[in-house]
Amino acid sequence: MRGAVLHAPGDVRVEDRPDPQIIEPTDAIIRLTATCICGSDLWPYRGVDKPDGPMPMGHEYAGVVEEVGSEVTTVRPGQFVVGSFWASDNTCEICRSGYQCACVQRVLMGTIGTQSQFARIPLADGTLVATPGMPDADLVPSLLAASDVLGTGWFAAVAAEAGPGKTVAVVGDGAVGLCGVLAAKQLGAERIIAMSRHAPRQELARRFGATDIVTERGDDGVAVIKELTNGLGAHSVLEAVGTQESMLQAIRSTRPGGHVGFVGVAHDVALPGDLMFDSLVHLHGGPAPVRRYLPKLIELICDRAIDPGKVFDLTLPLDQAAEGYKAMDERRAIKTLLRP
Repeated sequence: MRGAVLHAPGDVRVEDRPDPQIIEPTDAIIRLTATCICGSDLWPYRGVDKPDGPMPMGHEYAGVVEEVGSEVTTVRPGQFVVGSFWASDNTCEICRSGYQCACVQRVLMGTIGTQSQFARIPLADGTLVATPGMPDADLVPSLLAASDVLGTGWFAAVAAEAGPGKTVAVVGDGAVGLCGVLAAKQLGAERIIAMSRHAPRQELARRFGATDIVTERGDDGVAVIKELTNGLGAHSVLEAVGTQESMLQAIRSTRPGGHVGFVGVAHDVALPGDLMFDSLVHLHGGPAPVRRYLPKLIELICDRAIDPGKVFDLTLPLDQAAEGYKAMDERRAIKTLLRP
């Protein structure tokens, strides 16, 4: 099969890779209908995370089951499925508490690589969720978004306790931040402030439910949030970047007693103890337990209640994955969808 491999920073090649095989009786093989490039893939692409030799890329996926292991019972060949970027058994004590991302048997799909034509899905019963029938083609991008960015944005909104009567601020205007705007809207937030400097992203944020746009960053951005909230700060703040600046901006934009949901993959983030002590802010986040939300998200998408697939503003054939990475790195694209 063909698949994307990162050989060195900035060097993505689509090349022949071994066809996936059933290894464990709990595995499934899927034929990908669509896959994509994640903002977190840019960390190794830029050399911030050092690749240890050639590494297969991709952890988001949606497609059709081709084959299942002897112990798989919840999905069958021919079904269209979506899965999380963490494979999980969905039965252990941690999974049952709603944190499948920390399953005792978890497997990070990025170690397998899903920017490819086919993929082996470990722990298929606990990882994959089938759609009600074969979805229309126009729903596939949104279903793919549910595999990571939608579920991650949703977790950020839940962790920040976004809901009716709340003012929500979103730090980060990538696909996750934009899906966080959508999630906050679905959860009933009264006011949603998107922080963005880029006109196309601002427009999509408004389509997803943002009521206000703030273009300033850092202390200036915090000041505008405070001005918009009578000096108090937002009830709920979603952090979807993962840098020191974005985390401090999120905390300082939150009112005392408010909640920050942080889902940006953290790089060199250190929280000052005095800020944490004085802020009286609740912090919760980390890798999203996407599997917790998949049934609900698939239902909303198939009912056409939400359209998170709009975050894909560039579609390319898989063989042009290198251009997709370059476009996202240069911020010419929010998120690239790849067609195997």
